[in-house]
Amino acid sequence: MGRLQGKIALVTGGASVPGLGSATAHRFAQEGAVVYVTDRDAAGAEKVAAAIRDAGGQAVGLSHDVTSEADWDQVMATIDKDHGRIDILVNNAGIAVLRPIAELTTEDWKLQNDVNLNSVYYGTRRAVAAMRKVGKGGSIINISSVAGLFGVPACGAYAASKGGVRIFSKAIALETARDLIRINTVHPGMILTNMQDVAQEDNAANYDATVALVPMGFMGEPDDIANMNLFLASDEAKYITGAEFVVDGGMTAQ
Repeated sequence: MGRLQGKIALVTGGASVPGLGSATAHRFAQEGAVVYVTDRDAAGAEKVAAAIRDAGGQAVGLSHDVTSEADWDQVMATIDKDHGRIDILVNNAGIAVLRPIAELTTEDWKLQNDVNLNSVYYGTRRAVAAMRKVGKGGSIINISSVAGLFGVPACGAYAASKGGVRIFSKAIALETARDLIRINTVHPGMILTNMQDVAQEDNAANYDATVALVPMGFMGEPDDIANMNLFLASDEAKYITGAEFVVDGGMTAQ
């Protein structure tokens, strides 16, 4: 306990349960962080924050469209007003537009990259400025995907956005290393989130085929990603920046 004691953290896309953002928010709060949980689903974000408070943690739920720079400014202003700093940002919010190129529209492409990639730029830029102002460093964790590391059919737009997150993070990590602002990416494989749970119920045969692709033989859980995020957010990772961390049950080892 206490690995993030007194830290101020922002986790985007935190309303879905089970989800990577909500699991990360809970894990951070368990370790002493004050967590701002944001999502376009404001009621969902507050519900997650309330559950954290009920468990004895500190959390605030906020409405936040990560594609809106005005929303980013409002969220960051709220955190600055409340605490005067931000120590941790997890750019977790994302969507998956999975279509083969013949069916992928320009609107699909733009939406996918606006949510998954442009939002990471908006958040990283603002967090870097806020962390530099205080001068005590910080940790920015950008959620990518195994699809940002290797090709997957019908994932062109999604893979482009997640690959962009990976290399963008490395570039900015080099710019901020002397500021002690650490920027790393986490690459989940097949994780049993709310969306995957629904897919399992709707199509068990497809679920079994998907699981068969994982060398360990099962899907990961949101806490597997939350625990990796916790490590990168903590001082235990103080000498790690510009790196990528794959949590995929061995998929990319094949």
